[in-house]
Amino acid sequence: MKAPRDISNDLLESLRSLGLTKYEALVYIGLLRMTGATATEVHETSEVPRASVYPVLDRLVQKELVSVSHTTPKRFDAIPPGQGIENLMRRIENDAESARTALDRLYREKRPEARGSQELIWTIYGEENIRARLAGMFLSAERRVEMLVAQNLLREHVLALLEPVPDSVRVDIVTDTWKGEQPSRFRVRTHPLGAYPETHAPPGKGLRHESSGVFLVDDARALVWMGSSGEQPSALYSESAGLVQFVRRYLNSVTEWVAAAGQ
Repeated sequence: MKAPRDISNDLLESLRSLGLTKYEALVYIGLLRMTGATATEVHETSEVPRASVYPVLDRLVQKELVSVSHTTPKRFDAIPPGQGIENLMRRIENDAESARTALDRLYREKRPEARGSQELIWTIYGEENIRARLAGMFLSAERRVEMLVAQNLLREHVLALLEPVPDSVRVDIVTDTWKGEQPSRFRVRTHPLGAYPETHAPPGKGLRHESSGVFLVDDARALVWMGSSGEQPSALYSESAGLVQFVRRYLNSVTEWVAAAGQ
């Protein structure tokens, strides 16, 4: 069925994107041009087949785009576009939230044992992808966030991701240097990571650690970020006991060394 010539395809596509079928869109547009129309008049104006008009009108009433009178014959009016589109958007938002809740529940209920003894370690490429995963880790924190991170990476990318972390979550940061006042909500310690290599680095060569960091959240999620000047960064992420335990021991070793050095 072709739409009436005075109704653009762009308008129909816009209404389709809001969840309307082609017939629903044509009937709603037709009703906007009339007051108190019968089903027969809707059929004549919208050019929707007569047999389809009543089912379409019923669906539009359910979607809060059309009101119906309790007369014989029934008469139908379109809800004004401003309110009608708002009603559609509310339905979409409610449906999206219901879907998100259901899918999130399925995601959380998945059983790691279904993978057998295999421990999954994910490789992530690209700065934006790594930042997105790290931001998700921080938002999931309930008790503690720990990190050993180069100052460049910390200031350019990591500190901003820590802003949404609740004050109830302890944040421990070990980094090579810190200039200026330290944030009161974080525990920041410094260590001489790379001080010697920086002095002896070949001209024009970036330090391997200059954009690197190790992150641990709640002893449950670990991420190792590796990058250097002129290269696309990559990272390893896992919730497996193996990598988490490795990162845990590594951070313990570093913090013990820092404490012994009196820093």
